[in-house]
Amino acid sequence: MEISMLIGAMVAAAIYTLTPGPAFLAMLGIGAAQGRKASAGFLFGHFAGDIMWASLALVAIIGSRVLDPMVFDILAMICGVYLFWLGIRAVTAKRKVDGAVNITVRRPWRRGFIFGITNPKGYPVAVAMFTALLAQDAASLGWDSMTGLLLASAVGFLIADLILIWIVGLGILRRAYQRHEIWIVRATGILFIGFAVQAIANALPNLGHSLAHGFSTLRKP
Repeated sequence: MEISMLIGAMVAAAIYTLTPGPAFLAMLGIGAAQGRKASAGFLFGHFAGDIMWASLALVAIIGSRVLDPMVFDILAMICGVYLFWLGIRAVTAKRKVDGAVNITVRRPWRRGFIFGITNPKGYPVAVAMFTALLAQDAASLGWDSMTGLLLASAVGFLIADLILIWIVGLGILRRAYQRHEIWIVRATGILFIGFAVQAIANALPNLGHSLAHGFSTLRKP
C-alpha cells in the first residue's frame, strides 16, 4: 500500500475531527465548564461514531472504485460540490446571539457516543473528506486497502482528539474561540472550499476521459 494513501486517510480523519461542527462545539462547551477530563470522556465516546462513519465512507469509496472507475469520479464530483456548498455557507456565516447555558454533563462519554453515531452530516462529510484526500491514489484503492486505511484513520482520529483535549484546557484559547468563533467558522469554510476544488480538479480529467471513451465506443459499428 502506498504511504500517501495512509497519510491521506490519517489527515482526512484528523481534519474531519478538528473542523468545527455540532460535536466540536459540544466538546468545547463541556471542556470549558468541566475541564479536560470531561472533554476527553466526550471524545472517547465520539470515537465510536468516527470509526463507524469512516468505515462506511471507505466502503463507499473503495466499492465504487472496484466496481467502476467512473463511479469514483462521479462520487468525487458530488462530494466536491457538497464540500464547496458547505464552505460557502461557512464563509458567509453571520454572527448570532448565543443564549447557551452551561449544564453539567454527568456522563460525557455517553453524550459523545450519541453525538458520534447520530450525526446526520457524519457520513457525507466523511465521504467528502476521504474522497478529496484519496482521489490521487484512486487507481491503487482496493478491498485489501481497507484495514490499513481504517487503522490510519483511527490514528488520525486519536491524534486530533489529543490535540482537542490539550486545546480545551487552555483558558485563553477557549476565550479566544468564543470571541472569534465567526472567523474560525469562516476559516473552516475556506478549508472546505480548498478540498472541494482539489476533489473536483482530480475528478474532472478522468471523468472527461471516461465520457469521451464511452462516446467513442458507442459510435463504433
